[in-house]
Amino acid sequence: MRKITSSSVVLLVAALALTACNKGPQEGVVATVNSKPILKADVDKIYTAQLANNPQQATPSPDQADTLRLNILHELIDEEIVEQRAAKQNLTATDAEVDAKVAEMKAPYTEEQFQAKLKASSHTLDDVRHDLRRSITIDKLLNKEINSRISVTDTDVSNYYNAHKAEFDLPENEFHLAQIQVTDRNAVQSGNLQNNKATNDDDAHKKIQAIKNRIDSGEDFGALAMNFSESPETAPNQGDMGFVRESEMKGDPTAYAAIMKLKPGQATEIIPLLDAQTKKPVGYSIYKLISKEPAGQRDLNDPRVQQAIRQQLHDSRSQLLKAAYFEMLRDQAKVQNYLAEQIFKDAAK
Repeated sequence: MRKITSSSVVLLVAALALTACNKGPQEGVVATVNSKPILKADVDKIYTAQLANNPQQATPSPDQADTLRLNILHELIDEEIVEQRAAKQNLTATDAEVDAKVAEMKAPYTEEQFQAKLKASSHTLDDVRHDLRRSITIDKLLNKEINSRISVTDTDVSNYYNAHKAEFDLPENEFHLAQIQVTDRNAVQSGNLQNNKATNDDDAHKKIQAIKNRIDSGEDFGALAMNFSESPETAPNQGDMGFVRESEMKGDPTAYAAIMKLKPGQATEIIPLLDAQTKKPVGYSIYKLISKEPAGQRDLNDPRVQQAIRQQLHDSRSQLLKAAYFEMLRDQAKVQNYLAEQIFKDAAK
């Protein structure tokens, strides 16, 4: 019988260890983070959803598809690393916190509308709760580890203002506007909560007149915009168009003249909606003037200027710290990306 020496034992242990290290991933696992698996099914689900949200995008080539999946997996790995860090600090979102967010999401909709939106996005309520839990958890961790460390002093604000004074000099009047628009074009999506769409000029005129009557009776402009405006860009934001320069408004003389007569809080009469290219009527609009910003230099003492600078400095520092923080966490984590290994292996054949 062959005698087993100590050196033989060492070699045997080393061989077993090497075999364990080279052991392939479990079926359906595309990566692990500190031994916790990330599933191929999760990557595929996000991949399919991203393609569905961009129907005009051409079918990706095999290389493009692999690149997209790698990017998705990279994000899932980062999220898992952060979630594990949060769990160690007892910052994982509670059921009550998730329930509150779900209720907030449902608030603008009827139950039927909410379920329809879930179906259209190919998500279940469990999917939404999972995503919300992860999002809330990450926010709690970042608030503790990063945002709590950021301090923007009065001196910081003053120094920024003095170095960027020109940014606060408006070259012309700007108007903060909201809009409700109705079109007679079938090709345009409704963009509103009611999925309500006019199909011809007569239908569009009746619809905008009914909306105008409700505005005149005191109903909230933003709520009406969310429910009935057919602008996909502004309807979800209560019709808010942001600040529009006076020179831009002059491109539509009728709307410009009507808006110039308004005081903040007032809305125009019904105005023909013009096509941006042809300048021909394609529907109807109602505009609301939220506020007006006159041209000229904004002073540092203006609270809005101070708030804008503080927010900008805070966001800039937060972005820098997050980047550094994520790199630190990734360095400390044990990550095995099997998908990357497989793609590289296949390409090297």
